[in-house]
Amino acid sequence: MKKTRYAIPEYVLASDIKKVREILGMTQMEFSEFVGTSKRTIERWETTEDKITGPIVFLLYMIENNPEYVNSLIIPEKKYPIRMLYMCKQMICTVIDIDMMEQKVAIKNYTNNLLYRAFGVNENPTYKDFEEFLKSRCFPETRDKLKLVLNDLNIPFYDPFLIIEKTEGRMAEDDFWIKIER
Repeated sequence: MKKTRYAIPEYVLASDIKKVREILGMTQMEFSEFVGTSKRTIERWETTEDKITGPIVFLLYMIENNPEYVNSLIIPEKKYPIRMLYMCKQMICTVIDIDMMEQKVAIKNYTNNLLYRAFGVNENPTYKDFEEFLKSRCFPETRDKLKLVLNDLNIPFYDPFLIIEKTEGRMAEDDFWIKIER
């Protein structure tokens, strides 16, 4: 007999999945997107008589015991015209909404690791902080042969935002990058 090592269920039932989905107030489609599976899989899980095993068991256990955590993962409505997602590999670290005309910035962090946050400990960055952040994610204005590099990127002049738009703010030495949504 296999030794039990963790205090989580071995399986879940259709009723468990339905219950958690309803606690979250999600449709089958929304729940399928949240757990990373197809709507058809959720439909099958919610109608089967079988015991359901796999990663969904742990996920349901975590959600059932911490339903408020799911709310902390929700990305808010866009506050300003431009949205940047500061990423580490495929993980969203910080959502940054920017109004360049009014010079306003609003952020939401999705990690507790200060090294992964766009503005570290700063929860309320100014527009000047935002400009410094942009500069930190692209090559310096003092770079040798700057005009050639800008020409290669098809950018007429040094502008950190335009550079990030072209390069996604990727640097050779790290896994961070920026996705821009308009």
